[in-house]
Amino acid sequence: MIFVTGGAGFIGANFVLDWLASTNESLINIDKLTYAGNLENLKSIDGDQRHIFVQADIGDEKQLSRLLAEHKPRAVVNFAAESHVDRSIHGPGDFIQTNVVGTFRLLEAVRAYWGGLEAQAKADFRFLHVSTDEVYGTLAPMDPAFTEEHNYEPNSPYSASKAASDHLVRAWHHTYGLPVLTTNCSNNYGPLHFPEKLIPLMIVNALAGKALPVYGDGMQVRDWLYVRDHCSAIRRVLEAGKLGDTYNIGGWNEKANIEIVKTVCALLDELRPRGDGKSYAEQISYVTDRPGHDRRYAIDARKLERELGWKPAETFETGIRKTVQWYLDNPEWVANVQSGAYRDWVQKQYTGGASA
Repeated sequence: MIFVTGGAGFIGANFVLDWLASTNESLINIDKLTYAGNLENLKSIDGDQRHIFVQADIGDEKQLSRLLAEHKPRAVVNFAAESHVDRSIHGPGDFIQTNVVGTFRLLEAVRAYWGGLEAQAKADFRFLHVSTDEVYGTLAPMDPAFTEEHNYEPNSPYSASKAASDHLVRAWHHTYGLPVLTTNCSNNYGPLHFPEKLIPLMIVNALAGKALPVYGDGMQVRDWLYVRDHCSAIRRVLEAGKLGDTYNIGGWNEKANIEIVKTVCALLDELRPRGDGKSYAEQISYVTDRPGHDRRYAIDARKLERELGWKPAETFETGIRKTVQWYLDNPEWVANVQSGAYRDWVQKQYTGGASA
């Protein structure tokens, strides 16, 4: 059995679904169910006895300790994080609390649990911490992509809080011997993505006839990683990664934001044309850039390919088509996320953090 934190969010939920589809191993899914944690993401595995969901906060060390002792996992995969840069600019406190303090509490609970294991179980145990390329800062247009040796230079409250969590994980390995692995991924996209992020926001706004807001000149460059490729990479690192090491996970898809938006518009023009026959691209609206907006991220994922034999299965062209089609096929999911109805249901079903 493994222990997954943040398993009702975008990447975490995709990982849970991927794990249960790829293995016979059970998992405990811990999620606080903040605005981006959505149990509808896990609807397809309702009734699967291998999936045990518990509403809990990684900052609650006592509850984590109790769950670890009860279920005795062989690994912990930590997705739990506040992750939206814009939100971190307006309210950095939540990011410090979850990403820094929460990671510390989780590490302490795991360290105590791991320390009490029998010799073989202790040797086999793993703690995998999922992080971001944003900890490395920003790149000039011609700079080489981020490698695992790149200096940490975070520029937003979000990336600074994730950098701090990475440092804690590293320190718990070097000081206490905790068997850790860290992954730093590029921008994920795909099914179940909360519609505050670029790609789902563009799809949802386009279909609703709303403006498609693009920051500044739209030339900010990101590497794009299909979420299910990310999940397969994490499984591979958990299986064979070298203890204490960091692995960058990227999609080899550097794209400017405006190119992403125009690609989404073109796919929607093809798959769900506007009633007036015009292109969704006419809805693009340039807005004031956000403070401290990093200009370019790029991931060099050659270490992961060289040492563990992993590379992405999807190109951007195949992944973005699957993503747009998923949103067209799942309007109820989008409507429920936007209405907040699922949060009301969660409150009713999981009062007091009961498990199901």
